[in-house]
Amino acid sequence: MPKIKKTISKGPKQTKGSKLQQKAAAGQGGAGVPTNKKFGQHLLRNPGIVDKIIVGADLKPSDTAFEIGPGTGNLTMKLVEACKRVVACEVDPRMAAEVRKRVAATGRTNLEVRENDVLREKWPVFDVCVANLPYQISSPFTFKLLAHRPSFRCAVLMFQKEFAERLIANVGESQYGRLALNTRLFVKVTCVCKVGRMNFTPPPEVDSMVVKVVPRDPPIQVDFQEWDGLMRICFGRKNKSLRASFNTTHTLKTLQDNYTTWCALTGAKPEKKTMKDLVIEVLNSLKLAEQRAIKIDLDTYFKLLLAFNKRGIHFTNMNVGAKIGDSMEQDQLPEGLFMDDDGGGDAAMDD
Repeated sequence: MPKIKKTISKGPKQTKGSKLQQKAAAGQGGAGVPTNKKFGQHLLRNPGIVDKIIVGADLKPSDTAFEIGPGTGNLTMKLVEACKRVVACEVDPRMAAEVRKRVAATGRTNLEVRENDVLREKWPVFDVCVANLPYQISSPFTFKLLAHRPSFRCAVLMFQKEFAERLIANVGESQYGRLALNTRLFVKVTCVCKVGRMNFTPPPEVDSMVVKVVPRDPPIQVDFQEWDGLMRICFGRKNKSLRASFNTTHTLKTLQDNYTTWCALTGAKPEKKTMKDLVIEVLNSLKLAEQRAIKIDLDTYFKLLLAFNKRGIHFTNMNVGAKIGDSMEQDQLPEGLFMDDDGGGDAAMDD
């Protein structure tokens, strides 16, 4: 804050301690806290990136902000100025102590720091989430964030660049896949900025990207188990035609078993056609048999799922017999819904 900067600038001596205080007040605190390889820490040293995150979050004075991985607090210092309340989750006790000290030095009391693993921590109700989290937990974190209730206004998150590109990928792009489609059931994702590895100390081995996540209102209604089953088949061989993806012995047997169960539960008379013929008929009805998975958009996949279900073809035994269009509660989301099929990094970014 301006008052803190003014007070420090008038100090009679430039001791080592006072220099660290100056850096802290200028948003470059934590110079005396070494990074810990155990947590894969890399400190964000570009204040311009911090500013872009703050602008992207569009903070309001009444907001509660939930910050994951505050590090030494460069972003936290901006949050406590702009928000009514800030809850920060930090797994490293040294970093937690540093961010508490920095905020306390300003006289502000609207920060709560929780020392815990964010995946195990009970999350607060919040309006905005900002995160510089370990990249190896990108998928499970995304799962927990999008299933969190009550919903939030937005989240501004730093991911490994490759993971972020898969989140925002569009139809036809090489990165387009299950992650992009499954995420879009819940939220809209846009790029805030790209962050090169040299913006961190020490530099990580990968580049990063900041994305903004805005929940859909209302969320798309779909049977998530059925949807996930369809996506796994289509993107198991995403550069093959859908005809080829469905025409495997394991897939056809699974669909046949589910179909037999569905007929038994609903009293429907089984068709005499083979499962292969039934599947091809459905694909041809939408002119998708020769289409590749990466060339098909979200709306068309919904039409495909509905067409299969109308013929009694289901992708899981769990909900056979349920009405078409029924949705599941989000605490019943299938495991791995937001898994990154192409792998991810193992670095962590703090600021």
